[in-house]
Amino acid sequence: MTMRFKLPPGGDCPPIAAARRIWLTLAEFNARLPELQRRGFPQADPTTGNYDLDAIDAWRKARYPQLFGDRLTTATSARDARDVVRQRLAEGGKWGM
Repeated sequence: MTMRFKLPPGGDCPPIAAARRIWLTLAEFNARLPELQRRGFPQADPTTGNYDLDAIDAWRKARYPQLFGDRLTTATSARDARDVVRQRLAEGGKWGM
């Protein structure tokens, strides 16, 4: 069976369009949604229940950093405060204040 549909290029959309973006029927999407969300799939807007197609596309591409890594923003991680204090004490107590 071939699914034929036209999706907008981006913006918010109802769950059926979010499902179509990843080539699932609405029933398949709803059944797999808990697993998708565990893998970081974007949450629906709490007010409208709609999904952001741009966020879905970013999630899809983030699964393949070897292909799209140069086009994605990397997430920064928090530094351990103990390491920061040790570094600043080693530099003579420069706190930058």
